[in-house]
Amino acid sequence: MLSRLGALLQQAVETREPSVDLLEAFTEHWKGITGYYLEATDESIPARQTDIPWRLKQMLDILVYEEKQRPAGEAGPCLEYLLQHKVLETLSTLGKAEYPPGMRQQVLLFFSRVLAQVQHPLLHYLNVHRPVQKLLQLSGDRLGSGTEKEEVQFAAILCTKIKQDPTLLAYILEGKSILNGRRAQELPASPVEEGAEHSPGTTAAAGSPPAEPSPPRRDSNLVTSLVGLCKSKKSRVALKARENLLLLVGLAQEAAAACLVRSSTLCQLLTEHLCDLYSAVPACTDPADVLALERTGWRSQGDAAGNEVFLGKESLAAFFGWLDYLDELVMGAHPVVADAIAEAVEEKFFQGILQPQLLQMSELDVLSATATLTGTVRQIHAPPLLHRLVLFLLGPDRHPETPGDAPHPLRTQLIDRCNHLSDEISLASLRLFEELLRKPHEHVAHSLVLRNLEARGYLQRSPPVPDERGPPELDPDEDGLDLEDDPYFTDGFPDAGFGTVKRPLPGSAPSGKGQVSEVVSRRRRPPRAWRKVATTPTCTMPWAWSRRAVPAWPRGGGRRPPGPSMPATPKWRFTRATSSRCCLIG
Repeated sequence: MLSRLGALLQQAVETREPSVDLLEAFTEHWKGITGYYLEATDESIPARQTDIPWRLKQMLDILVYEEKQRPAGEAGPCLEYLLQHKVLETLSTLGKAEYPPGMRQQVLLFFSRVLAQVQHPLLHYLNVHRPVQKLLQLSGDRLGSGTEKEEVQFAAILCTKIKQDPTLLAYILEGKSILNGRRAQELPASPVEEGAEHSPGTTAAAGSPPAEPSPPRRDSNLVTSLVGLCKSKKSRVALKARENLLLLVGLAQEAAAACLVRSSTLCQLLTEHLCDLYSAVPACTDPADVLALERTGWRSQGDAAGNEVFLGKESLAAFFGWLDYLDELVMGAHPVVADAIAEAVEEKFFQGILQPQLLQMSELDVLSATATLTGTVRQIHAPPLLHRLVLFLLGPDRHPETPGDAPHPLRTQLIDRCNHLSDEISLASLRLFEELLRKPHEHVAHSLVLRNLEARGYLQRSPPVPDERGPPELDPDEDGLDLEDDPYFTDGFPDAGFGTVKRPLPGSAPSGKGQVSEVVSRRRRPPRAWRKVATTPTCTMPWAWSRRAVPAWPRGGGRRPPGPSMPATPKWRFTRATSSRCCLIG
């Protein structure tokens, strides 16, 4: 008994598990998926209730295991079978058919996992990036579909791969319509053209109504899919789509950035959505509510700042949130992409929508447009977008304004409204310029102030020129002179005649003129000093004398008698120290 048991154990140890053929297992699972469509009879069974998800998972595991068993960069037989037999392209066709129900979701998951877990570069192959483009065309065609989560996950994997290798962008954004194999610009614009293309030389039957032209068809790609997902009502889906779009526009290579601008409708889609959100704001929204709305961030989608509820608050929050997202895009994008987005915003939104509303005559429309513009100025911080906004409002001119120049229409209108008959329009215009002056842009201060000061000598460009009037007269305490050395200090000069000279009556000849001239010539004092008294708090002179040029009365000369140019004022004393502080030496 023991011997037989030992023999069985020995046989069990020596028995080897038969080696599994990975390629055979891979093909078996693939044939099981294709065989389902030949054997299935009930078309209403969801895909998740069939064995298709399990077989796709087994195929993925085989591909990952095979890659780990081989040297890096070498494709195994299962991966070659996947590429040669167009497995991914067949799956994308099944996903398009949506049979069984939910098949598109399973296909998106399989594509995302293969691209994420298989390290071998795949997107360079035609049999990979062509079905990827087909899936991208199917994604985003129905806003609010049940596959938004899988779509944004698939787009995120593609953005990560492109970030690692920017040359892949050209393969993903290839300008072809995969649904019919022709370029987007070659697609017929109407059913009539399509019928004429299929049957050349034939014409429509007489009397048949002409077909209505269909709108130009856009080529769907990664960009259109991401922008469409950014509009999703699901906040997590929209946030992830916006984050991946930020990743895509921040490519460092200039060739990839130029390809993104040239081969996609990125700028057009972003700007059109901004204009749509602005048009959705109710026209009866109070301009005061627009100005009171706090700054809205693009990450807080659907959450308006503040607790107050007013008409149009949700629409305003959505508009300013998307504007903040565009500002963030321009801030982090490649300069080529940033300039293209800023140019599109200026052309479509600033000039196409805001300018006609700002130049109209209706006070209510002017108030609403000015309030929205003020909020727009407050929201924008990206230098390329801010530069476009400043030039749109103030114009590019930098030379001094002259009466014969053609003024910038919008700048002139906004400045004139600061003194409008309507106080509300005046205040709204002043708030706009207040926000504009807070922006760190050199052209704002130059266009509003400095351009008209440069030619008039207010801006000093060269070293200061000595004043022709001579140096100003200094205080005795400042120039270090003793009071005895001051020619106007008469206590030390009893013979000078200053202390005994009486002011003559009007009409009589002045006395002591010679003595004064001798003192002035002997002491080489500057020309006769005339003080123009300033109206400052330190000055004790009455307001009636504040704008007169009054000659200085010498200290020690006693009370100055009233005259025709100096009315009598009780208890008035004008000292030398006060004169030098409050007066300008002529």
